[in-house]
Amino acid sequence: MFKKESAPHLSETHYVRDADFSTTRINPGAKSKLKSSAQRGLRAKIVEQYPLLAPHIEEIIPKKSQLDSLKLPDRVTLYVLDNEPLIYQHMDDAILPHLKLVHQFPECFRTLRIDRGAIRFVLSGATLMVPGLTSAGGRLPPAEEALREGDVAVIMAEGKEEACMVGVLKMGTEEMKKKGKGVAIEAGHYLGDGLWKLQLT
Repeated sequence: MFKKESAPHLSETHYVRDADFSTTRINPGAKSKLKSSAQRGLRAKIVEQYPLLAPHIEEIIPKKSQLDSLKLPDRVTLYVLDNEPLIYQHMDDAILPHLKLVHQFPECFRTLRIDRGAIRFVLSGATLMVPGLTSAGGRLPPAEEALREGDVAVIMAEGKEEACMVGVLKMGTEEMKKKGKGVAIEAGHYLGDGLWKLQLT
């Protein structure tokens, strides 16, 4: 099985570099416990970037829980609670949700939809191209809910219920409509990639 998409707005544009998880095996570094002050700060950043997660933040990261950080290649940090991945971040760039968190709270993220023909390319780690979003089976938001270059987007798939990818847009959605071609997401976290398969136990 690949929850219905909705289009809440981010509080502001957050720019982030691409992290490449296309390798099927990621060798993580040591796990370390976050200090309580750092954990509070991370909770605040998550709510700031994804406001619709605010009602769920206590469920996602309870105040008395212990969050761990895990160093991944390319200066990426994965944040984990009880061996469950929640979010990841490249250096001090924007926070991106792990797909397992997206699947748990699908209504809390900005979404686009690819057509059926693009699914196999996304799941093989290929660059997501604009035609996969502008075709008859794809879906881009209306102008009043447009996403900009640098925004984080969750990718749904035609005929599937669960998100298959999350990444950073290389082009705004209004520009996609005008051009109809080009790169939408160059690299992202997708179902079956190294981050999805990462063993944390």
